Amino acid sequence: MMVMVAGALAGARTVCAQDKLALDGSTTVGPIAKAFAEYTMRQNQNVNITVSESGSGNGAKALLNGTCDIANLSRDLKESERQAMEQKGVKPVAHVVAYDGLPVIVHPSNRVKGLTLEQVRDIYTGKVTNWKQVGGADLPIVVISRDTNSGTFETFKELVLGKEAKICEGTEYTGSNGGVRQRVQMTKGAIGFAGLGFVDRSVKALEINGVAPSAETVVAKSYPISRELFMFTKGEPAPDGLVAAFIGLSRSEKGREIIEEIGFVPVPEKK
Repeated sequence: MMVMVAGALAGARTVCAQDKLALDGSTTVGPIAKAFAEYTMRQNQNVNITVSESGSGNGAKALLNGTCDIANLSRDLKESERQAMEQKGVKPVAHVVAYDGLPVIVHPSNRVKGLTLEQVRDIYTGKVTNWKQVGGADLPIVVISRDTNSGTFETFKELVLGKEAKICEGTEYTGSNGGVRQRVQMTKGAIGFAGLGFVDRSVKALEINGVAPSAETVVAKSYPISRELFMFTKGEPAPDGLVAAFIGLSRSEKGREIIEEIGFVPVPEKK
């Protein structure tokens, strides 16, 4: 089938492509994937694209098992995932589509403006249990975390907690970044973490080590909890196919606009 993927690559061009595309994985990358899907299907009425958000770990499994064409991950593949794919003859190729920071968020009424990475680690490991211990009110801390299968959790654990650290008992786990935000905005003593695109005025993002999370600090890597967002494929996609055109949107003017509107950071253009 011949379809037009307008603006997906540098200049619209006709591509030879399948008419169906399935994506699965990260709830963080999900909004980008859904927006790209909506745009692509508007340009190509005969193309059908489905986006599932079962978490980064499940996205990797879906790519391994052949139930998706593109796996969305908010982290890189684990070594165990790479080995499983290698054993099955799957050659995963990573495509960075955007950058993201992981703001640490609290209720807007919380008077604490910032924490150090060590203080965040101490809160999540149970060494600090009351806001008064870090300059806040005398209020118990309610610890909120993403579920352990999410790429957001994996990134937070790697960059903040360390591989050997264990999250404190009583931590509440939720299945999405939006769920973390909702829990924090409803709970005065809560602390959580979520993707940059999920932070709005209903919560307060803290400075970490004196640096506020923003597009500028994420690109500059001065904000200490930052990451790349990936789409993985089985091998390099055919250059004239729908998969390549879909991923290529992230480097186009329209794709960058979409990414910024959602609240993430486009990959910097090469100079």
